[in-house]
Amino acid sequence: MPEPRRIPVGRKRRRPTRGGTVLSEELIVATALELIEAPGRSALTVRRLGAELGCDPSAVYRYFADMDALLLAVSDRLIGDSLDGFAPTDDWIASLRDFATRVHRSVLRHPRLAAVRASRFTAGPAECRAVDTGVGIFLRAGFAPADAVRHYHVFIDTVLAHAALDAEVRDLGVVQRGRQERVWDDIDGGPPLDAYPHLRAVREHLPGMVRSAFPGTLELLLAQFAARAGREEEPRGA
Repeated sequence: MPEPRRIPVGRKRRRPTRGGTVLSEELIVATALELIEAPGRSALTVRRLGAELGCDPSAVYRYFADMDALLLAVSDRLIGDSLDGFAPTDDWIASLRDFATRVHRSVLRHPRLAAVRASRFTAGPAECRAVDTGVGIFLRAGFAPADAVRHYHVFIDTVLAHAALDAEVRDLGVVQRGRQERVWDDIDGGPPLDAYPHLRAVREHLPGMVRSAFPGTLELLLAQFAARAGREEEPRGA
């Protein structure tokens, strides 16, 4: 994937804004995150960002090539925050579980950026560190390099996909969320269950389907990795 467009140091502002603030990449990213997560559904715009920073909106482009680059920088910061303090242990399965749980929890804390985090590569320092850490866990578990990369890819995409789905559910309105939580409780009010014999057989367990499938999926995935450890060869043509 191509490197994000970097802004030459000479173009970056070093004098205070009209509000007395000295701009920096870190300040712009933090302010953009606050605007994204502010109440309401207003989109992040360079005009709103400039107003919040107390500077001409064009000053933002001295640090980021465009708003997409800024959005990826915000996402990269959240990746770093999610793994702050994380250190793999000798128990590689437990390390992957901890890694996954941290990432999933972080996405749920920032639901409006869930889709970006699940679908985009930032190529920033935090993501590079995260990938390096995750692939390293698989390498230390004994997987060959190609398998380590392949399994990490499956692992992190599964975690992010479930996190994005759970974030979408969590971000539903109160009424919508209530309906979602009651959907299988109200099954008797729907079509006659005689038409769905398997649903009738498991009806008492159906309400559990409104809960996140992430914990169960994670354990199934970890069990599959554990079963493959030490006996997997690099696939031909990889």
